[in-house]
Amino acid sequence: MTSAVASDFSPHNRQPLPAVLDPARMPAHVALIMDGNGRWARQRGLPRVMGHREGVEALKRTLRLCSDWGIGALTAYAFSTENWSRPGEEVSFLMTLFERVLARELASLEREQVKIRFLGDLTPLPAALQQRIAEATERTAANRGIHFNVCTNYGGRSELVAAARRLAEEVAAGRLLPEQIDEQRIASQLHTAGDVDPDLLIRTSGERRLSNFLLWQLAYAELHITDVLWPDFDQDALLTALVDYQSRQRRFGGVDSPRHPGLTSATLG
Repeated sequence: MTSAVASDFSPHNRQPLPAVLDPARMPAHVALIMDGNGRWARQRGLPRVMGHREGVEALKRTLRLCSDWGIGALTAYAFSTENWSRPGEEVSFLMTLFERVLARELASLEREQVKIRFLGDLTPLPAALQQRIAEATERTAANRGIHFNVCTNYGGRSELVAAARRLAEEVAAGRLLPEQIDEQRIASQLHTAGDVDPDLLIRTSGERRLSNFLLWQLAYAELHITDVLWPDFDQDALLTALVDYQSRQRRFGGVDSPRHPGLTSATLG
């Protein structure tokens, strides 16, 4: 897994929605587990860090296309709570990479009205990176385009534990009754509060697990697994995932439930 932010957004480079896709049935929110950077580099006899660099380019392409094709939100698993166990040099490289890409791309994010948020416990991150994150979040907070969530030092279980603790504190203080805790109340305490849950999860490199990612939010997401390594993920790979998504009958635990209507960035607000 790796991270980046938006591409060089240019009005002249916008990609029209492919005719094979139904604009009324596009997912409102796509989640990404970007796997395979290390394998991509190893297959080419390159250092792992080169896989992360190429992974940045893949995320740029994907964010660009999601924005162009009317997908309202994109959430990328950039750095998990478990990733700290990787070699120190690799972790240090990733932290520096995050900071440099943010600095380089923030103007593009602003210009294209991308709203970026970083989801997770940011306190262990280097101070310089925390400052860049705070600046990017503040400067894009009012933007009305695609919501771009970057999960950084994120873990689904730790997110749920933190939400439970906050609700327990409310109960202990007498501000909340236990019977008032429902799904909406829990969702309001999660990092993704304010976004609809993902309709589609894409995982690359053929791995078939959630890896502690959005455990609550992915309850009814459609899963698309591809053998494509993340740095090679391109327009064709995204199109394949979306065609797969639109071919499914979504039931949400019931019988013949309607498909998600496909919210847009404007709907998300």
